[in-house]
Amino acid sequence: MPEMIRRAGERATHRFLEFFTANIRNPGTRAVYARAVAQFCRWCERQEIDLPQVSPFIVAAYIEQLTQQRSAPTVKTHLAAIRMLFDWLVVGQILPVNPAASVRGPKHVVEKGKTPVLTADEARQLLDSIDCTKIVGLRDRALIGVMVYSFARVTAAIVMDVEDYYPQGRRMWFRLHEKGGKHHDVPAHHNAEAYVDAYLDAAGIGGDKKSPLFRTVSRNRKLTPRRMHRADVLRMIKRRARRAGLPDRICCHTFRATGITAYLEGGGSLEHAQRIAAHNSVRTTKLYDRRSDAVSLDEIERIII
Repeated sequence: MPEMIRRAGERATHRFLEFFTANIRNPGTRAVYARAVAQFCRWCERQEIDLPQVSPFIVAAYIEQLTQQRSAPTVKTHLAAIRMLFDWLVVGQILPVNPAASVRGPKHVVEKGKTPVLTADEARQLLDSIDCTKIVGLRDRALIGVMVYSFARVTAAIVMDVEDYYPQGRRMWFRLHEKGGKHHDVPAHHNAEAYVDAYLDAAGIGGDKKSPLFRTVSRNRKLTPRRMHRADVLRMIKRRARRAGLPDRICCHTFRATGITAYLEGGGSLEHAQRIAAHNSVRTTKLYDRRSDAVSLDEIERIII
C-alpha cells in the first residue's frame, strides 16, 4: 500500500484496494496498472505531496519527466492508469475532481507493429527442430502450432483446458479465452490438429476434459497437473529459437504476427484475418501485416552504386 494513500485515511485505502480487486478484472491489466500507480505514488512521496494536493500541474510534471525516460506507449499507459485510479477515487467521493483528466500524454502514432516476425521458412525451421520423441517436445510443438495457426495470444492458449480442443462436424476446433472473458472459436489447421493430437496421445490426458491442456513439467521431465505460465512459454521459445539457430529476440507474440503475415501472403483477406485474430478493428490487424517489409527490401536493392 503506497504511503501517500495510507496517509489519506481508511476510506481512501479501502477505495484504493477496491480499484485493483473489484474494478480491474484482467490480471495482466491489473499488474501493469499496479506498477504504474505505485511508481507515481513513490514520485509524489519523494516530492512530499499528499493525495489531496495532487493537481493537474503535479500530474503533468510527472508525465513530462516520465516522457524523458520512457517510450511514448509506456507513458500513455501510465497516464491511463493514473487517470482511471483518480476517476475511481472521485466516484467514491475521496476526491472532488480528477486531477489527471485534463493532462495530455505524448503523441504516438503506430502504423506498423514492432513485434519480431518469422518468415514461413523460419517458422517451419523452428517447428522441425523440436525433438518430438519426448513429451516436452510434443507439448512445445503443439503450443507453438496453436499460436501460429490460430493467431492465438499466448494467454489465450495457455488458459485452454483439454475440453477447449473439441470436434465440430468433421474438424477439430480451438476455443480460445480472449480478453474480457470472451470465448473465440477457431477451426484447427490440419498441422495444428496433428500436433495437438500427437501431444494428447503421448500425454494421456485426453480424458481429463477439465484439466489444463498445456502443462508444466517436473524436474524428471514429466507433465504435472499445473498450467503453464506465459513466463514459462517465453523461456521455452527463447530456448527453442537458439537451438534452431534463430534470433532469440522472438517472443510469444511473434507467432501471432507470423501466422497473420503468412495467411495474408497466402492470399487471405485482411477482414478474415481480423475475425480469426478476434481484433475489434481491422487497423489493429494491419499492424501485424509485414508483407511490405519484403517489398521495401526489394525496392531498396534497386539502388546500384
